[in-house]
Amino acid sequence: MSKLLMQRVTWRVMALIGFESVLIMSAVLVGTYLRLGARPFVQGASSVALKGLLIAGVCQLCLYYGDLYNSRVGGDRRELYVRTLRSLGATSLVLAALYFWLPALIIGRGVFMIAATLVILSVVTWRVSFEWFAKQVGPRERLLLVGTSPAALALARELEQRKNLGVEVIGFVDIDPDRHDQRLNARVVGNIEDIPAIVANRSVDRVVVNLSDARGQLPMNTLLDMKLKGVTFDHLASVYEEYTGKIAVENLRPSWLIFSTGFRKPPSLVAMKRVLDVSAAGVGMVLAAPLMLAVATLIKLVSRGPALYRQQRVGEHGQVFTLYKFRSMRTDAEANTGAVWARDNDDRIIPGGKFIRKTRLDELPQLWNVLRGNMSFVGPRPERPEFVGELTRAIPFYGQRHVVKPGITGWAQVRYSYGSTVDDAMEKLQYDLFYIKNLTVALDLFIIFLTVKTVILRRGAK
Repeated sequence: MSKLLMQRVTWRVMALIGFESVLIMSAVLVGTYLRLGARPFVQGASSVALKGLLIAGVCQLCLYYGDLYNSRVGGDRRELYVRTLRSLGATSLVLAALYFWLPALIIGRGVFMIAATLVILSVVTWRVSFEWFAKQVGPRERLLLVGTSPAALALARELEQRKNLGVEVIGFVDIDPDRHDQRLNARVVGNIEDIPAIVANRSVDRVVVNLSDARGQLPMNTLLDMKLKGVTFDHLASVYEEYTGKIAVENLRPSWLIFSTGFRKPPSLVAMKRVLDVSAAGVGMVLAAPLMLAVATLIKLVSRGPALYRQQRVGEHGQVFTLYKFRSMRTDAEANTGAVWARDNDDRIIPGGKFIRKTRLDELPQLWNVLRGNMSFVGPRPERPEFVGELTRAIPFYGQRHVVKPGITGWAQVRYSYGSTVDDAMEKLQYDLFYIKNLTVALDLFIIFLTVKTVILRRGAK
């Protein structure tokens, strides 16, 4: 499960995070030494180390929430500088708050400014050096993709964007030359009969096969001989899940769902999840009560009508329930159109409504739905009955997302933006199926952690 949670954390990722932790801690200690001098530093070494560890921890947490462990950002030097400075600014604010309430944590006047300068220099230098070093080392694993289905192309794009994984797609094997995308000509390295030669000549570590496309066309005796000689073969659906954190739907077969691992809900897991839901929702309602009162007051000041909005949604096993939200649109938003998805720059949103939606404040009343048992804290997003009927007809396996309770947040919500089309619903279903297949309390806690980042960066909502 740890492999799925961390989405293929390799030695590269561990080296990036681990050595960066050492650099930040070292920068804090050096800054302390330069500011306080040798004698105070030595005399209070243990205290300095603990306080320095706190600074390093807060700093690295802010770097994470600044998206600096996103491999798609790391390659952009300008973005790296901007995000590093922004994260250090957030670190200073968090530490200022801690020092205000707990002055005993202060490591020494003026230390932070020196340490911050050293952190910026060391982190940026380390990132640039790490990127160069990773290129010199080369890929850890080389894949050959058999078939050119949309899922195979999506997997190749994902691996190209996430260089930190150390995985390279060396090319595609063409199953049907008359059908493949002409844009792939340069990346098609042969046909079915060429697989043994390609594996031998290009040092392929793993052959990934889309069985729904290649069934009946593979030279099984030859491939079996390769398997016995140490070549690894895998189903595209499994590799796609492993590297993308979602399950490819377009070529999925019920047999894969039946025989694959996961998709289990033992009573102990259901009970533990319910305990987590009630605890989180109860504490959340108490802590968020002043904020909820402020949001309700704001809505009443800027718009006529009730602050709370009630809407029918589809829950576990297809049961319809009433969902509660703070109203962020006009009361007559769907008077002339009926049920429609929200859109970019939606003119139905009230003043301040966009901020409420971006920060997910409109979803705070759903804590009551969690306490009532209609929803879980983590799960697939509950959709309206009008949309569920349409999506069930258009998308295979869409109904499977209703085997668990819907959630305030979820794997699809933190990994994909707000959906407003059938294609978006298809994409989010792939994440929902991944969540259902790998459901654990640990995964729920991981998603809650990611949700904080999503809210801070104000991603996803419209």
